[in-house]
Amino acid sequence: MRLNELSDKPGALKARKRVGRGIGSGLGKTGGRGVKGQTSRSGVAMKGFEGGQMPLNRRLPKRGFNNIFRKHFVAVNVGRLQAAVDAGKLDAGKTIDAAALKEAGVIRRVRDGVRILAGGEITAKLNLDVAGASAAAIASVEKAGGSIKIAAPAAASEAEDKA
Repeated sequence: MRLNELSDKPGALKARKRVGRGIGSGLGKTGGRGVKGQTSRSGVAMKGFEGGQMPLNRRLPKRGFNNIFRKHFVAVNVGRLQAAVDAGKLDAGKTIDAAALKEAGVIRRVRDGVRILAGGEITAKLNLDVAGASAAAIASVEKAGGSIKIAAPAAASEAEDKA
């Protein structure tokens, strides 16, 4: 088999309908749009229009809100850390922070910090410096002989400096 012999399976590609090409095509004259009216013309914007009745999206009550100040942490399970140590991507002897996790390929981006969760097993003795951790994750890391240092939130530390 060569590259020029590759092709889709029969029926995978469907030919485009060429509308408005004469009466014999079956899609001539009005081009499958029916006769007259708004939808027969270009520029129709009728999504959600219910003929003047109050549309569903306006009949239903609004609920909740988006907190623009919310912190977006990257969650990492302790099992994922153990896998990275076993693969030789993380050095258990050094302090592991967000930059080290990114460099090792454990996380893709740092966002507002890294939060450690308790999924999986950990046996390596790790010293972690992260933005947050669950109680179960702290317990499992300390059980393995490691430690977790949780950095104070930036807003809280600024408030303490002013006081």
